[in-house]
Amino acid sequence: MNSQRAYEILHCAEEICSAARVEQAFARMAHDISGTLKNANPLVLCVMRGALVFAGQLLPQLRFPLEVDTIDVTRYGNTTQGGELTYRAMPATAVSGRTVLLVDDILDHGVTLAALRDKILASGATRVLIAVLAIKERAARAPIKIDFSGVSVPDRYVFGFGMDVQGYWRNLPAIYAMNE
Repeated sequence: MNSQRAYEILHCAEEICSAARVEQAFARMAHDISGTLKNANPLVLCVMRGALVFAGQLLPQLRFPLEVDTIDVTRYGNTTQGGELTYRAMPATAVSGRTVLLVDDILDHGVTLAALRDKILASGATRVLIAVLAIKERAARAPIKIDFSGVSVPDRYVFGFGMDVQGYWRNLPAIYAMNE
């Protein structure tokens, strides 16, 4: 996709969550996470690339000491259909004996987050908590429990605030849904 096509997609998309609503969600989530993890000395693992923008906004609002690392995994690549889970980079920080806060952009079917949680626990973490910016309506049937969530979004392909459409528009301050 080229940038002209990216503009066309944005022009036809529907804003479903304003930048102001996203900011309100951050404040609420930061308060809840801070209350839960203030004495845990957690390792925060940012799931790349989707959670990059989300984590960058959330972490400065957390009121406790923490370590940060990343894990790079995808099921989508530059497509809009999920496929096989591909690990591109593992965290450099050891998780053994740690409380881990896994930060991701969205809970859709829950396949990626369930696999990550299981892998982190198998690597020796004592507890894994999960924070996502957005939860799709269908996620009630997902094989994973989310501890902290920001906003609910419809069961459509969404992008903005870290979530992309074919590699573009992670930088939008609001969340949009593609028209079917």
